Amino acid sequence: MKILIVGDIVGKSGRDAVADHLPRLREELELDFVIVNGENAAHGFGITDKICAAVYQAGADVITTGNHVWDQRDIINYIDGDPKLLRPLNYPEGTPGRGVGVFEAPGGRKVLVVHPMCRLFMDPLDDPFAGTEAALEPYILGSNVAAILVDVHGEATSEKQALAHILDGRVSAVVGTHTHVPTADHRVLPGGTAYMTDLGMTGDYDSVIGMRKKEAIGRFMTKMPQGRLEPAEGTASFCAAYIETDDATGLARRIEPVRLGGGLAEARPPGPST
Repeated sequence: MKILIVGDIVGKSGRDAVADHLPRLREELELDFVIVNGENAAHGFGITDKICAAVYQAGADVITTGNHVWDQRDIINYIDGDPKLLRPLNYPEGTPGRGVGVFEAPGGRKVLVVHPMCRLFMDPLDDPFAGTEAALEPYILGSNVAAILVDVHGEATSEKQALAHILDGRVSAVVGTHTHVPTADHRVLPGGTAYMTDLGMTGDYDSVIGMRKKEAIGRFMTKMPQGRLEPAEGTASFCAAYIETDDATGLARRIEPVRLGGGLAEARPPGPST
């Protein structure tokens, strides 16, 4: 199976990059399944139903989120009606929406998407490790699901790596989102799980993690309130990971970074393996 997982969309420039690059990548890489993290898509804070529709139109099968999932209040009433929009699974019981879903890829293959959020330097949610284990319990990779993909949204690299090692050999891929900076540690772990600590953002990198520099720097320099943080509006870099899995086992055969456009050096995966 050929899979693409796209890093956090930040503002309009990030949305434009998804609209520009994702349809072409879907065709060129013969993608079977696409996840896009959209938690900063609505002017840097949250996501809306209209943005969801546009991201699906561009080629996403599932949208994940993170700690900004509720920033656009209308999403609270929308999320229960959109099974393809996931919020972190370890919010307390009774929170709207869902953090796990089984979706269909071409050929009737089932893909499980699991979306935990870390706790170090983050909101004090329920245990992401226990929550992920509970989400995985009904499923066996290569048996009742063809692929299991984990978007772990978190600040601490250690927490993301720990979860990946726990899941190694039981899921197809664990990739991190949230920090908006792509890491250079993409690899297939010893048990066969593809891993990358953070995909980076799909946004303008001439910024402070996607926000205009002046206001962000002012907050650090003066420790005083500045103007509202606004997304940078230059050309975005589209950041993602391309993953191929083995059809028999569901484990990863390869993972490659994808970086297109904007200010980052380009990284384009070779064509799909035969």
